[in-house]
Amino acid sequence: MEELDVLKKDWNKNNNYPTVSEQEIYTMLHKNSSSTIKWIFIISIIELSFGIILSIVMSFTKFDAENMQFLKNLNIYGYYQVSVIVMYIVIVYFITRFYIMYRRVCTTDNTKLLMKNILRTRKTVQNYILFNLVTFALVFITFASYGLKIGIEKATIEKSGSIAEIPMSVYLISFFVLLIITGILTGAFWLVYRLIYGILLKKLKKNFEELKKIDL
Repeated sequence: MEELDVLKKDWNKNNNYPTVSEQEIYTMLHKNSSSTIKWIFIISIIELSFGIILSIVMSFTKFDAENMQFLKNLNIYGYYQVSVIVMYIVIVYFITRFYIMYRRVCTTDNTKLLMKNILRTRKTVQNYILFNLVTFALVFITFASYGLKIGIEKATIEKSGSIAEIPMSVYLISFFVLLIITGILTGAFWLVYRLIYGILLKKLKKNFEELKKIDL
């Protein structure tokens, strides 16, 4: 944004040519906004690609095979497959929205419309991040809860030779610990998203504020 700051200084000094200077500032903001949204689109593609590649690589490991068998033993493997498919469909939807917003911004030649598209893009990115965080938290705590329950039952079988009645307090404490772990992991992902997308969203917000000054 250094070029924009220089233009703004010139705009304030040269009162004889406000229209030309204002157009130059708009052009700079327009270019910067389209570039920022393009990077949002690119990063989301990289993120999706990384997830797919990681899933493919993990599918050849013993760890993944054991996990899939574990889910089948719990009779929730079908639910797992459906949740994964739905998750990818929604992610592809968001990425498509990013591309659409990028194309709209590139072809925008109106200040008000550019401001509107910037707000829409920011909202879409925020919803995308929220979806990913909520999905991770729900999937993790759901499947981890099943695993925790089975683990506790197996522990009682190994200890007493049969499934003994497990006190509710054990489940409550275990679930509380699971909630803490879920919160920590979700918070860590949120920090990563804040670092990656937060910088780009701040740029769009700054551009919006500058455009609002021009539009007054």
